[in-house]
Amino acid sequence: MQKHEFKAEIAEMLDLVVNSLYSKKEIFLRELVSNASDAIDKAKFASLTDKTIDLGHGDWKIEIAVDKTAKTLMVSDNGIGMNLEELERNLGTIASSGTKAFRKALKEKEGSDLPELIGQFGVGFYAAFMVADKVRVISKKRGTDEAFMWESDMTGGYSTGSSQREGFGTSVMIHLKNEYEEYLDEWRIRELVKKYSDFISYPINYRKVDIPADEKEEDRKRREESEAKPLNTMTALWKRAKKDVKDEEYAEFYKHLTHDWEDPFETIVFSGEGQVEFKALLFIPKKATMELYMPNQKRGLSLYVRNVFIGDDIEMLLPSYLRFVKGVVDSSDLPLNVSREMLQDDAIIAKIKSAVTAKILSTLETLKKDEKKFNEFWAAFGTVLKEGVCVDYSNAERIKKLLKWPTARNDSGKGVFLEDYVKDMGSEQKDIYYLLSEREDDARKAPQLEAARKHGCDVLLFCDPVDEYLAEQLREFDGKKFVDIARGDVSFGSEAEQKAEKDANEKASAEMKGFLEAMKSELGEKVSDVRVSTRLTDSPCCLVAKENALSPSMIRMMKAMKNDVPEEKRILELNASHPLVKKVSEMKGEELSDAVTLLYDSALIAEGSPVTDGARFTKLLSALMLK
Repeated sequence: MQKHEFKAEIAEMLDLVVNSLYSKKEIFLRELVSNASDAIDKAKFASLTDKTIDLGHGDWKIEIAVDKTAKTLMVSDNGIGMNLEELERNLGTIASSGTKAFRKALKEKEGSDLPELIGQFGVGFYAAFMVADKVRVISKKRGTDEAFMWESDMTGGYSTGSSQREGFGTSVMIHLKNEYEEYLDEWRIRELVKKYSDFISYPINYRKVDIPADEKEEDRKRREESEAKPLNTMTALWKRAKKDVKDEEYAEFYKHLTHDWEDPFETIVFSGEGQVEFKALLFIPKKATMELYMPNQKRGLSLYVRNVFIGDDIEMLLPSYLRFVKGVVDSSDLPLNVSREMLQDDAIIAKIKSAVTAKILSTLETLKKDEKKFNEFWAAFGTVLKEGVCVDYSNAERIKKLLKWPTARNDSGKGVFLEDYVKDMGSEQKDIYYLLSEREDDARKAPQLEAARKHGCDVLLFCDPVDEYLAEQLREFDGKKFVDIARGDVSFGSEAEQKAEKDANEKASAEMKGFLEAMKSELGEKVSDVRVSTRLTDSPCCLVAKENALSPSMIRMMKAMKNDVPEEKRILELNASHPLVKKVSEMKGEELSDAVTLLYDSALIAEGSPVTDGARFTKLLSALMLK
C-alpha cells in the first residue's frame, strides 16, 4: 500500500461536501449508480474502436450489496474499470476552479435549503463522504490482468495498491456512519433507485451479504426472488410514449443527465421520421450555467445508436446558439462504429441537427405566447439566442421574431418583440431605429434620442455585448431597415418636416460657419467634423459616427482584446438653438478653447465614454463652478 496526500483543493472540496452540503444526503446513491452506468457506457463505446477490449457476453449489470452487520454498502459494475494511474487521477485530483465554483454556489444559497450541488462540479464520487467515514474502491480495467485499490477515511489522504477482483469493472464500498444506517435497509434502497435511477438502461440488482446461517427456507426463497428482480425498469425514457411517462420521471432523468439540482424549465419529446429516423428527449434548463459563455467548455447532446451509447457532448447535433439545451438523441440510421470524426461530416447527423433545431425553435415560438414564461426563458438565455442571427442564416428570420429589446419608450424591463415594435410604428416612420450603448441607463439618457422622441419614434436599445455584432447582421425585418440613430445622417418625421429641418440646418450652418470652423480647429484630431445637428432638441451637443464606422464600445472591446484598431474620428454635432452653444459661439481665445473642451467632454460623458484628459476637465469644471 502506498500513502498519498490529497491535493489542497481536494481536501477543501471534501470539507465543503461533508460540512456544508447538508441537504438530501440520499443523493450519494444516485451519484454512485450514475458513475457505474457511465462506466458501462464507456466500455461499450471503447469496444467499438478498440477490438482488444473483450466484452464477454455483454451481461451488463449494476449491483448494490448491503452488509448490515459490517455497516457497508457497495455499488459495483462490470464496466470499463480503472488502472492505478486512472484511480489516482480520477479520485485524487480535481480542477481547483471546480472548488471555487462550488464554494460560490454554496455562498449564494446560504440561508436556504442547499441543493444537490455535488455532481454539477464533476465530483459525484465524493458524495459518498457525506454519509460514510471510509470509502474503498477496487477496480480492474478491461484488457488488463491486475486489479487496484483506492481507499480513504478522509483524515488527510488516501492509499493505493494492488488488489483482487473477479471480473472487470469497479466496486465502491462505503462504511456508513451510525446516523446513516437507514441506507442499509432494502426498502430505502429500492425507494431511492426508483426515485433517481429507474431510467438507467442496465439492471440494478440488490444483494444482501450478511445472510444468517440459520436462515429459514421460506425466507431464503423470498430473498432470492427479491434479488432476482432488477430494482429499475431499465426502459429508456425517450423510447416510451410521452403519455406513459410522469413529469417526475423526466425531471429525474434530466438531473441524472445534467447534475442540475432543479427540474427542467421545459421538456421536449419528439421523433424524427421520413428521411432519417430518431427519437429525442431534450430539456431547457431554468438557469444559465457558468460555463455557457466559456468557449472551451463541452456542450452538445448525448448520442445513442439503437440504445448503444456513442458519446455525450456531441456538438454536431446542436447549433452553438442553442448550446443551453440538454438531452439525448437516439438514431437507428447511424452505424454502431461511428466516431466523432465521422460524425463531423455525416449527412444523417446534419439532418438530425436541422430537425432538432427546428423543433426547439418551434417550442420557443409556442412559449412566446405565454409572456411570463417566455420572459423567464429570455432572462436566462436571450443573449445566447441572439447569436443565432449571426450564425444560422437559414433560420435567421425565425430567430429574429423571438428576440426582444428594451426601448426608449418602454422601461418595463420586459423588452419588446420586433413584431410589436413594427406594429407601433407611425405611418411616417419607414425604418427600425436602434441605439448602441454599454448600459441601458446611459442609453435612456442619450442625447441622440431627443429628435426621435420629438417625432414620436421609439428606439430599440442595444445594450447586450452581443448586440454590437448583431447590429451588423440584422439588416432588415418585415421589409424595414435597421438604422443606428448615432451614425451618419438620420432624419425623422414626414417629408415636409424633414425638409423644414434641413432648411433650418443649412441656414444655421451658414450663420455659424466661422464658429464651426474654429471649433473643428480647436478639437483638431479628436473629431472628423463639427456640424449643426438634426438629432438634438434639449442637449447642447452629441457625438455621432460616420455611416460605416465602429461604435465606441466596439473599439474599446477590441482594444481590450489587444487588437489593432484604427482610430475612428467622429463628428461633433451642435444644437444651434441651445443657449449654451449660442453663448460659446460668442467667445474668443482661451475662453473659447476651454469652453470647447468642456462641450466635447460633456458629449463623451453623455454617451458613457471616458473624457480624454480627466485632469484638465476637472480643472476647467472647478473654474466654471467658481464663476
